[in-house]
Amino acid sequence: MVLDLNSPAHTLWKSDLYRIQLEAPVPIPILCDDILADKPNFLGQDYHGAISHVNASDLLNSQENGAYLVRSSKSANGQFYTLSLKFNSKIHHYKLYVDPDGGLYVREKRYDCARSLVADGLVTMYLELKAPMILQRLTSVNYHESPYMTFTLNKRKLRALSKQNALNKSVSESNFAPNNIPLSQQILGHNLPENVAPVKPHVFKPTTFKGLNWCELCANFLWGFTLQGKKCEDCGVIAHIKCSEKFANDCVPDLKYLRGVFGIELTTLLSAYKTEIPFVVKKCVAEVEARGLTTEGIYRLSGFADEIDAIKMALDKDGEKADLSMEKYPNVNVITGALKLYLRILPVPLITFEIHPRLIDAIQHSDQDLRLSSIKHALLLLPKPHYDTLKFMIQHLHRVARHAPINKMNALNLATVFAPTLIHHPPNIIPDVRSDILLLEVMINKCETVFFK
Repeated sequence: MVLDLNSPAHTLWKSDLYRIQLEAPVPIPILCDDILADKPNFLGQDYHGAISHVNASDLLNSQENGAYLVRSSKSANGQFYTLSLKFNSKIHHYKLYVDPDGGLYVREKRYDCARSLVADGLVTMYLELKAPMILQRLTSVNYHESPYMTFTLNKRKLRALSKQNALNKSVSESNFAPNNIPLSQQILGHNLPENVAPVKPHVFKPTTFKGLNWCELCANFLWGFTLQGKKCEDCGVIAHIKCSEKFANDCVPDLKYLRGVFGIELTTLLSAYKTEIPFVVKKCVAEVEARGLTTEGIYRLSGFADEIDAIKMALDKDGEKADLSMEKYPNVNVITGALKLYLRILPVPLITFEIHPRLIDAIQHSDQDLRLSSIKHALLLLPKPHYDTLKFMIQHLHRVARHAPINKMNALNLATVFAPTLIHHPPNIIPDVRSDILLLEVMINKCETVFFK
């Protein structure tokens, strides 16, 4: 399976579960004003002491979904506490066990307080309520159609490991000295035979991830706030707990040094690199502005897929030191193709799911001043990494559009190209493409007003 780099609708990561998590109820603690002598130090003011389930239900019935309290009962004998929680307009009661080292735990997950536990639990319960079909499909994902397999880097990794196994077998039979070329160099090498199956299993460990992460087997969001999935200690691949059980024995420890920047959530990436704009965007834009502003059809025409893939691998491997010069890539369209690919496979699009509806509402205003001010205020609600990167890109597209008499790419044409790249839609919703294009056209034409005044 090959990524269709020319498809404007292609989105690598499935964001349905992420969108659903955003809709989940939030914890609403019902506080107890009484001073309780028996309150454990790991419980807060949401602990109500020894009250019955009837009393707990009375306190919660009039509250919104997400309301909760913690209580104890005589039958527990100090072995557990009870969480009473309102969800889906019903009152539920759950046992909470105490971690001897402090805090609470449910199954394998441990929490420092009840609020953290409830926040995590509400997300899972809401997903089970709203997305049972998606969760069911996670257990039947086809390994050989996963993003983990379709990324060219990983395909080359498997070929490299196959070659290494074949060489080891040949060396063992001939008593020659073993091949000492680093595996990381082989991964980035030439076409390699695939006649020997890789043999090293992954070493998956339960992990609490910071920021947003996606499973590299099924491409779905790792929901929740603690122990969202597992990570291979050797190669760094990330997966849901269930998905981790389906990986083949194809672990290459060198891969964790080549995991790169494509397909990484923007806020997480910029935090790790301590920068405001992704270097992929800065480097590609610099090349386009140096030698592509007068190229006819810039951003509309696509370069060869293998060259775009080579640029992706160079940026993943060498970072800011990657060579994107004219001598290396004389066709500037492969630079624009790599930039569009980077933006297209962001797990959370540059114009986020939460802010997109506000922008569409803003573009409907017939009064020009009200339209621009509404767009500006909606954009200010974007996370800073998204706002800064979008501002950088729109300014660049404004400069490209100023050369429209030569390059034939005015604001409308650029907006038509970039709308499906910067904005993602749920698969079951027919997008309002005209509004998306109009929004970007206005932003490109009026970027000084939208982002500065």
